[in-house]
Amino acid sequence: MDLLFQNPLIALFVIIGAGLALGNLRVKGVSLGSSGVIFSALFFGAMGATIPAGVEQLGLVLFVYSIGIAAGPGFFRAFASQGVVLAKLGVFLTASGALVTILLAALMGIPKDLAVGIFAGAMTSTPALASAMDAVGGAGAVSVGYGIAYPFGGIGVVLFIQLLPRLLKIDLEEEANRHQAKQAQIQRVLVEVKNSMLFDKCFSEIEYFEHSRCRVSRVLEGEHLHPVSPETVLKQGMNLMVVGEDDRIDTMIAFIGQKSDRTFFIDAESRARIVVTSSEVVGKDLRGLNLLNRFGLVVSRVARNGVEFVPNAETSILQADTLVVVGANENIRKFEVFAGHRMKALDETDLLSIAVGIAAGLVLGMIPFGLPNSSGFALGLSGGPLMAGLILGHFGKIGKIRGHIPQAARLMMMEMGLVLFLAGAGIGAGGKIVSVFQQHGPSLLVMSFFVMLIPMAGGYFIARKVFKLEFLQTLGGICGGMTSTPGLGVLSAKVDSEVPSVSYAAAYPVALILMTIFSQIIVQALSRFGL
Repeated sequence: MDLLFQNPLIALFVIIGAGLALGNLRVKGVSLGSSGVIFSALFFGAMGATIPAGVEQLGLVLFVYSIGIAAGPGFFRAFASQGVVLAKLGVFLTASGALVTILLAALMGIPKDLAVGIFAGAMTSTPALASAMDAVGGAGAVSVGYGIAYPFGGIGVVLFIQLLPRLLKIDLEEEANRHQAKQAQIQRVLVEVKNSMLFDKCFSEIEYFEHSRCRVSRVLEGEHLHPVSPETVLKQGMNLMVVGEDDRIDTMIAFIGQKSDRTFFIDAESRARIVVTSSEVVGKDLRGLNLLNRFGLVVSRVARNGVEFVPNAETSILQADTLVVVGANENIRKFEVFAGHRMKALDETDLLSIAVGIAAGLVLGMIPFGLPNSSGFALGLSGGPLMAGLILGHFGKIGKIRGHIPQAARLMMMEMGLVLFLAGAGIGAGGKIVSVFQQHGPSLLVMSFFVMLIPMAGGYFIARKVFKLEFLQTLGGICGGMTSTPGLGVLSAKVDSEVPSVSYAAAYPVALILMTIFSQIIVQALSRFGL
């Protein structure tokens, strides 16, 4: 035991190992998962163990950056349809948490510095803690309130995420499959040419084919499908293979003619998956590449960061994109050389890009935002790297910096960041929790519990009944609104879906910013009560 207390590095990995072992234990199907680390950290922290300085910050940065990379490809597309709603959910959670804090502090006579610390801890927000310290002019009792409430916030969200599906008898995997079924699926349909405007025209003359999010990849000759070429002349009754998303393909069918009932066989050798690495292709759009005229190829699909979609002429190709191309075998081989085809590129981790991306996120987190003559706020260690990850994940590449991280590497980075963050947070609170409880009594525990629970319970009702969000969107949004990285970690471990991460990423920035503002409001409001 002396060796454990004397060597912070050994203590760190003992805490992580013990926490993960605890997290693997299941009681009636419920387990803590990675969040078991915070319990072991609280225990060893109370016993006097220490870990290397900066572990919590390092873990937080790694975790939120990998979350941003994972959510980036779907976040900005989803924000147009659901992001405003999730932002509203973030507003509700933070506002209700602040209101409950003010009401309970006034009723229980809890001083403003303790109360605002409880708010920051119950909502697991370090930026709120910093803002609260600034508002009261120093750490003082703020850190005490934060220390007692943080375990409630960290553990409470985790238990809420774990227990709610069981109480409501909702299977998370079924929810993920149901959501996936609602998403646009890629179809292949054989279409007969009936539109007289297309008769006797070469394929390359029809501009609509370039702009559509559906692709004409083959033409039926006899019973076999063969790749189209720029010189392919459309004739009445000709049958074309159309590839497109099911919510768009009907428009293309109507433009060409009607669905065909002909039987057909696809020549597998005329189709290939090409992983792009060449600078001749990366950063160019399909119109500029003009692959049909240059190589006699049609790009029917693009796979990027685990998401497959049908491109159009304006689609830009990014590093490590996988292109599904259709054409003659010799043309495909020529394009493989031109595109720098390397399957290993999908599994290669660019550490330089990760380092630069995180550094840019940290700088972004330091930039103050706000109105003139105000103290403003900054995104901090969590918000800055998250935003950098979202942007890089969305664009895939900015200059030489890549946003692609192979899935295995990204999951490892996310999990390691999470357990480091939990170990750091738990060890700090564990050293204070006994003395804080002895000094301030159970009223702080009661207040911490309700500041944590009421926003989540109310947020769930608002999300489901008012905003009509799906269950996984709701849970991800609640984790984001509560700025709970452990909650998202548990949820991500339980379900193989990007939906919670996207929802978390939509609600989190709003909540992060508002918590710094509400910390100031809580101090001002309680000052009026003389607390």
